[in-house]
This record gives sequence, C-alpha cells and structure tokens, in this order.
Amino acid sequence: MSRNNNLVVLTEGAIIVAASTALAFIPHNLGASSISIVYGLIPMSIYALRRGLKPGLIAGLVWGLLDLILRGFSSGGFLNPLQGFVEYPIAFGAIGLVGLGSMQVKKRIEDGKNPIGLIMLYSGIGFVAKYFFHFIAGGIYWGMYAPKTMNPWIYSLVINGGSFIANMIMMFVLMLILSPVLKKFIIVKD
Repeated sequence: MSRNNNLVVLTEGAIIVAASTALAFIPHNLGASSISIVYGLIPMSIYALRRGLKPGLIAGLVWGLLDLILRGFSSGGFLNPLQGFVEYPIAFGAIGLVGLGSMQVKKRIEDGKNPIGLIMLYSGIGFVAKYFFHFIAGGIYWGMYAPKTMNPWIYSLVINGGSFIANMIMMFVLMLILSPVLKKFIIVKD
C-alpha cells in the first residue's frame, strides 16, 4: 500500500469513527429495556467491508475508546478497568471482523450479483463477536442488575441477544434500502 493510499484509508477510518460516535448520541434503547440499536454499526460495517479486516478492527477499537471516554465514563457504563476494556475497545473492535468478508463481498458486487447474503453473514460474525463480549461482561459485572428471580447469565443473554437481533434486523433493512448504491460504498475506486 502506498503512503498516499494509507492516508486515504486512515482518513476514511477517522470519518467513519466520527460518524459512528455521533450516531451513538441518538436515543436508541427499545422501550424500557436495555436492548439497544447501535446505529454506528452500519457505517463501521460498510467501512470494514470496503477496507478489510485490519482497518476495520482498528477503526472499531478507536470507536470503542472514544465511546468509553465520551459516554462510558459519564453514563455509569464503566464499572472497573477490566469491564471497561472488554465492553469498549475489545467489543467495539470486534465489529471489524465484518472485514473478513471484504474480498468476497467485493467480488460478488463486481460479478453483478446481489451481495446482501454475504454482507449479512459477515455482519453476523462481527455483531456476534461484539455482543459475545457484552454477554460475558453482563454476566460477570452487570448481573447485580438482573431481576431477583433471574439468573444473571440468562439476563445478559436476553439483553445482549435481543440487541444482537435488533441490530441484525436494522442491518438487513438498511442493506435492502441501500442495495442500489452498495457498489459505490464498498468498491474502492483507484
């Protein structure tokens, strides 16, 4: 990769991180539960598909650090350093795993085929990884907030599994809406 191309990838990553961070300030909880829609997953997933695994992981990690600083410390989402590390940089960085499908999705688009199935598969991998880390932290650190009659691990599974499902539905709907322009978002022009 040339130095100029590295700068373009870095600049795109910074813009995506800023957009994902800004989207986090839009109210996103479903009803009274802790199940939440994370709007920043969409631009972050598209970036990982566009630029690949390593840039996706790095952008996710930076997004997690920013979210920790801007929202985690101020909202009570930071209980201790290990929990903060797992739920912010690690969980958010895991979204970059969507980039595992970068080459396959690009090839599908270039062949004139519909990439939505592959996009959903690789988005599922990244989203499962993110919510797995939240599930672990939920069972260990947030279990005290579970209803008295509910096992903390079941509670964490319901909340994080519900968030995973809600975000996958959002991703699917938006990919259907964006399908006519996905090529412009994912394929890099020289």
